[in-house]
Amino acid sequence: MRKQTKEKIVIFCMIAIAILIISKVSYATDSELDIRKIIANNSQSIKKEEIITKEKDLEYTTKYIENPELPKGMMQVMQEGIDGKQEIYTKKVYEGEKLVSEEEIGSKVTKSPVNKMIAIGTAPYRSSYKVKVGDNIYVTSSLLAVRIEANDKANKLISLNRDTQVKLLQKQEEWYQVQYQSYIGWAKAECFTYLDPNSSKEETSGTSQYTKQQLLNRLNFNMALNKPSGLSLEQFKKIFANEPKDTKNVFKNNAQYFYYAEKQYNVNGVFLAAVAIHESGWGGSSIASNKNNLFGYGAYDRNPYESSYQFNDYSEGIDLVARVFAKYYLNLAGTKIYDGNKALGTYYNGPTLTGVNVRYASDKNWANGVYTWMKYLYKKL
Repeated sequence: MRKQTKEKIVIFCMIAIAILIISKVSYATDSELDIRKIIANNSQSIKKEEIITKEKDLEYTTKYIENPELPKGMMQVMQEGIDGKQEIYTKKVYEGEKLVSEEEIGSKVTKSPVNKMIAIGTAPYRSSYKVKVGDNIYVTSSLLAVRIEANDKANKLISLNRDTQVKLLQKQEEWYQVQYQSYIGWAKAECFTYLDPNSSKEETSGTSQYTKQQLLNRLNFNMALNKPSGLSLEQFKKIFANEPKDTKNVFKNNAQYFYYAEKQYNVNGVFLAAVAIHESGWGGSSIASNKNNLFGYGAYDRNPYESSYQFNDYSEGIDLVARVFAKYYLNLAGTKIYDGNKALGTYYNGPTLTGVNVRYASDKNWANGVYTWMKYLYKKL
């Protein structure tokens, strides 16, 4: 009997030990799985930061100077504009491999831009003369590079001073082939005039313009904005004359610059004005009032006032933003635009309000808001 009892005790102990071992193995396995899960979750939640440096064009500004010796509305380039370069520093934050935020944190100018200088005619007569091959024409830029090819990067053949007379041999889009003494080369067409600086100016016929109805017939939400509106200088002034919303006369006093920007960069000037109205509240925002910046250009969401650009006057901002639209938003990459440049098309999604809205504004209703002001201005013609 004692022998059987001893055997039972041994068997019981063995079973207890086995249960204990199995229990410990099971516990270890569950713990190990929990630890792996925690490690995996922590790995995904670990934040990593990196600073990215990118080089970007630093847009030049344009200075307009009235010249009573030139026919009304005529534009002559007195100094060519040259973009500078700047480095943009962007901070990216990741959780695991996922990008969770991206923010511009600073910039550094590595090459200063050269401002463009344009003389604007204010004489009480107009000129509709078109320069022809064979004409004698005159340099308007303070110092003009004549190159061996119609390309900004081509080797320079000679530099000519303002008022130098040359002969026009050939036209090629925005370039002229000219002859000066024994030199034959290419230079920017915008840097020449047919007006002899040493002779009196002659009055010529006025330029034609579209009627109000013709311009209204062009207006629609899906119209291409990389084409001129067709408004004359007087029509641009008319739509801002006696405007009760323009309490500070910001748009009345700067109407001509929307026209000049349209003529130079093939950006609808009414669209440009509508964006300025929409962004600045008819020039009433603090950025517009204190920084002459009607577009809030350069503003970051984290600190819009401090990060926005400061301009010396409203014309600088109007001109610069027109170039930004032409260069980045309204034209496909590679499209020939102003000054012999080609569009980068970085934010191009079509040359319409809807296309611009994709990357220009986070507000999905931005395009509708701008179009409301475009209709308002067109109906004032």
